[in-house]
Amino acid sequence: MHVDSGRSWRGGQRQVLLLATGLHDRGYRTLVVAPAGSPLVQRAERAGLPTYRLTLRGEWDVRRARELRAVAREWRADIIHAHDARSHTIGLLTQLFRRKARLVVTRRVAFPPKRVRLKYGWGVDTFIAISEAVRTAMVAAGVAANRIQVVYSGIPTPQVSKQRDWRRERGWPEDTVVCGMVGAMTREKGIDAITAIARRLPADVLSRTRLVLLGGKGKGETLAAGLEAFDAGFVTEVHDAVAGLDLLWHPARSEGLGTAVIDAMALGVPPIAFAVGGLPEVIQDGESGVLIPAGDIDAFAAAAARLITDAGLRARLAERARKRARDFDADAMIERTAEVYKSVTAG
Repeated sequence: MHVDSGRSWRGGQRQVLLLATGLHDRGYRTLVVAPAGSPLVQRAERAGLPTYRLTLRGEWDVRRARELRAVAREWRADIIHAHDARSHTIGLLTQLFRRKARLVVTRRVAFPPKRVRLKYGWGVDTFIAISEAVRTAMVAAGVAANRIQVVYSGIPTPQVSKQRDWRRERGWPEDTVVCGMVGAMTREKGIDAITAIARRLPADVLSRTRLVLLGGKGKGETLAAGLEAFDAGFVTEVHDAVAGLDLLWHPARSEGLGTAVIDAMALGVPPIAFAVGGLPEVIQDGESGVLIPAGDIDAFAAAAARLITDAGLRARLAERARKRARDFDADAMIERTAEVYKSVTAG
């Protein structure tokens, strides 16, 4: 049973769907438990997976925990796999008194967990960390290292049906270099750093640079310190959209691993990113992208200017980025998770 409490569609929900679908195709009886009306439930049903709608009212929702335990018993689940913080807590509550299934918890963020004694000291058979950085943060907070397995998130080979031509669509000059940000446009992901980066670009570089926001509020044309940008909002055919970029800007303050970055690399779009969380495990600095010391806006802008003006360097990084992305294949993530399950059920 895969349990996720998210009501939106982000990287974590995408990983749940990839994992559940892959395990189902390999012969596992797989049930996806998620909130009613959530994108995860809808996409799981379209993929032919059994689903159960469970909307959590809070982290310690005892009533829903009883409901989940009843579903697990009826499903005869060997494993309850919790994929986020709320699901972790509800999974723990299902283990009280009548423990029948094993509990596996995935952690996707690279900052130290809170309430370690309450949530991480009992009830969970194995934790899955999506990167070494996530594992290190957990160990530093007091979680026993021998209870944590690292399973890198994975992506399927991106499918591009028709690459977006942003220059033509937006009427931008042919010599424009199209940079992009992909994902949730939050402070954690660095959306507030864009203006500061733009202010540090030389005038001649700024004039030939455009920025596309994929995953914002869909505001349309906008400006950031003189940088012309287009907020495209949520894009269904995101691979088509990303394939039309020349560079990926990823000034995130924290990142468990960064599947949006891996997607871009697989499509031949080299990333510039702060060296935070699991990103140094993905990007080989100077080989498949550029890593910048955390929070160094000046260095980020300098790297962006260098890549905007050097098409040959962009091409070299793009080719190596494609090769590097193959190391983070969805099939490898599914097989590695299956190995964790086998280990847990074997005791």
